[in-house]
Amino acid sequence: MESNIKEILVTEAEIKARCVELGKQISDDYKGKEAPLFVGLLKGSVPFLAELIKNIDLDMQYDFMCVSSYGNSTVSAGDVKIIMDLNVSIKNRPILLVEDIVDTGKTIHAVKELLFNKGATEVKVVSLLDKPDRRIVDEKAEYVGFVIPDKFVVGFGLDFAERYRQLPFIGVLKEECYKGE
Repeated sequence: MESNIKEILVTEAEIKARCVELGKQISDDYKGKEAPLFVGLLKGSVPFLAELIKNIDLDMQYDFMCVSSYGNSTVSAGDVKIIMDLNVSIKNRPILLVEDIVDTGKTIHAVKELLFNKGATEVKVVSLLDKPDRRIVDEKAEYVGFVIPDKFVVGFGLDFAERYRQLPFIGVLKEECYKGE
């Protein structure tokens, strides 16, 4: 697996340290307010959510949604599909959407719209990665782990064709691993 990585952009230690910082920032921002429902977008957000919530000092809850816009491609198709919805009501609740990467902005835009339609009072985003060079829809995360260049990355939840999610770092996948897709 690791032999297919061209370069490591973000190490495991850097991810853990940034999750401590983000956890403190989020805890401070919601101190004395209603804690948001953390909504992890499956499958990519799972390692990030697990690391992040270790550092949250709030009476919090979390749930999951499964959405897809990539399939087995390295480029977002732009068609966001809701595969699994939330199990709890979000009416009159603040939401903190947990995402692995904000890329084109289309997924975040579609999911935020859906959550507001379901009655959320606010929807903020915390994303491990932000790739602003690929933005098509003007959506930004309120909390960002790392801003990265326009390279195809895998690891720490991010995948190519459901592979590489288990890598403990963020790495650039060698082109020969996905060439001819």
